[in-house]
Amino acid sequence: MKTDWHNIAISSSTPVDASYKNTQNVRRFMIAECGKDFKFDRDFMAWISNGESKTMGDVVNEWLRRQSGKAK
Repeated sequence: MKTDWHNIAISSSTPVDASYKNTQNVRRFMIAECGKDFKFDRDFMAWISNGESKTMGDVVNEWLRRQSGKAK
C-alpha cells in the first residue's frame, strides 16, 4: 500500500518507502525537526529517494549532518 505523504502523521519512525514525495506535510515535519532554515536541495532529495532503507528520523539526522558540515 502506498503511503499518503500529503496526509499521514509523520514521526521520526515513519519509514521512507518507494512512494515517498516531498510534500508540504513532509516540509512541515522537517521544519519542525530541523528549524526554519530547512530546505530541500537536489542532492538531499536524491539521497532520500536512493532506495536504501531509512526512516524520517534518518532523513532529519542526515540534513542536520549536512548543515553542520557547511558551517565549518
